[in-house]
Amino acid sequence: MKTMSLLSVVSEQKPRQIAVRVLTERLSQEEYTENLLEIELSRARLSAPDRGLCQELVYGIVRWQETLNWLIDRKTEGRRQKPEMQVLLQLGLYQMFWLDRIPNHAAVHETVEIAKELGFVAQSGFVNAVLRGYLRERVETEKLLEEVKIAQPQIGYSHPEWVYQRWLERYGAEHTAKLMEWNNTPARTYARINTLKADAAKVTAQWETEGVKFIPRQYDWIEDGLIFELESHPPLAGLKSFKDGFFYIQDPSTLLSVRELDVKAAHSVLDLCAAPGGKTTMIAQQMQNRGQIVAQDISDDRLALLRENYVRLGVTCVVASIAPNAVIANPAQRFDRVLIDAPCSNTGVMRRRVDLRWRIQPEEVERLRETQLELLRRAAPRLKPNGIMVYSTCSLEPEENSQVVQQFLSENPDFELKSERQLTPFGNDVDGAYTAKLIRVRRQ
Repeated sequence: MKTMSLLSVVSEQKPRQIAVRVLTERLSQEEYTENLLEIELSRARLSAPDRGLCQELVYGIVRWQETLNWLIDRKTEGRRQKPEMQVLLQLGLYQMFWLDRIPNHAAVHETVEIAKELGFVAQSGFVNAVLRGYLRERVETEKLLEEVKIAQPQIGYSHPEWVYQRWLERYGAEHTAKLMEWNNTPARTYARINTLKADAAKVTAQWETEGVKFIPRQYDWIEDGLIFELESHPPLAGLKSFKDGFFYIQDPSTLLSVRELDVKAAHSVLDLCAAPGGKTTMIAQQMQNRGQIVAQDISDDRLALLRENYVRLGVTCVVASIAPNAVIANPAQRFDRVLIDAPCSNTGVMRRRVDLRWRIQPEEVERLRETQLELLRRAAPRLKPNGIMVYSTCSLEPEENSQVVQQFLSENPDFELKSERQLTPFGNDVDGAYTAKLIRVRRQ
């Protein structure tokens, strides 16, 4: 059950107070937890250990909220608590059962004191009673938490029932459990070497001087020496190697679609839904910064992020524009390659987006399917004969992946499916991703 080992017990209550504030605010706001936390942390001057503790508390409690609420219900006979009280109980229980190096008595005491500071003096005894009840039953509760993973996996691994059932039908119990466990662990950080500016030897030598600890990683869809897992590092934005554009933070799964695009120097490429630019800049890297990439997205803000990244990385062959109007505005232009990195349910990247499992609804998958099909339909006429169009998502759902591609092919007989592949966390040890490679075989 342990997810983090703290270097030392943080006695200052401020990180916990910030965590309670963020967790309470997320219940009444549409803003993502990550954004709320970043705002709060930017206002507070916390030490690195305090900042790490605050982030672990917030993200961990959001991930495990179903299991935490189940524990609370057992001691309160299912009575609904006020949001602030529920968060306080979650805070105490998470520290007791999910964190190392936080003494149980400290977790209980500090949670009770925070309750008093927030004005819940009368209820502080109730908080104390619930937490101390579990403190007396710690061994039995730890066993119970393991048993519920088998008896009620959606509670034991803290996922919505509909998500669990959907994956269970497709993957079976063992793989579904592994997938949910993956989603409950902190995401790893990967760096892709930018060969437009440096090679792996140069970058890793500089990382060693900057205090970055790294491990090279190999995948069958990525050339060796391109991807490194960053085990630990100072803040990346402050590193000279980052500012100089020597690398880009990118999960290995996102590079499968670029490999399938099979770009060559001097090709013309249409890159739809291009922001923040990981795939765009990798395409430019493979093209040796030659040819032209027309990179499109839906807003000026997203295009600004795209530009920021390709400028830092030294990419000069990109022309950025707003979509979809730009697609319609110049229908005569044809491209050698088209990449559609479609908006999707993101079920393959749930561990990177802590709120996602609680926000997404079953009907969202069908709604997104129509958007995805429309992107394929709009992009298809822009591809040259014998050109390659790659459709990709970070979804695990066939309704957004193979079924979308099959419907598109049924409507467009001049396209053929060359290959398709689904990456999964339990099968490939990376985020979930789907890629389909389509060939335009004749003129319309």
